[in-house]
Amino acid sequence: MTGLPVLVTRLDAGVPLPTYAHAGDAGADLVSTVAITLAPGERAVLPTGIAIALPDGYAAFVHPRSGLAARWGVALVNAPGTIDAGYRGEIKVIVINLDPREPVTFAIGDRICQLVIQRVEHAHFVEVETLPGTDRGTGGHGSTGGFTERDLPALPSASAPPDLSAVPTNGEK
Repeated sequence: MTGLPVLVTRLDAGVPLPTYAHAGDAGADLVSTVAITLAPGERAVLPTGIAIALPDGYAAFVHPRSGLAARWGVALVNAPGTIDAGYRGEIKVIVINLDPREPVTFAIGDRICQLVIQRVEHAHFVEVETLPGTDRGTGGHGSTGGFTERDLPALPSASAPPDLSAVPTNGEK
């Protein structure tokens, strides 16, 4: 087997090792070790029964499964969750049911997330008075466009309440 060796401890003997569904996949599936039903809007921390040891210079990122999002409205609250190379505890996943009407049930062994291993750089932060300029500058949060058919109101800042008076309603433009 080729690839980066990652040491794994099964904290629950019945759990499979992280598994790639297809050759070339970026994420390896992790499963839940508990059965739980989440009501609409409810969240829970699900254990995976897996602990890993990553080499220095690597991190693991817990990503949501697109099928859970599309079919059931399940998301990960802190996606992607970051697992540092020095962490040796159980990987746990914070899931939330975003469906407004239906509960979602997880069984023991259900795939709940994908684990992506990546090389990461350790930055040396250098404080400066002024950053070098770019074409983009300080534009963020939609500043590059993408909504050519309609004008949307500016995003509210945390210090000011949103002004919704410019938001179209009932199909108005």
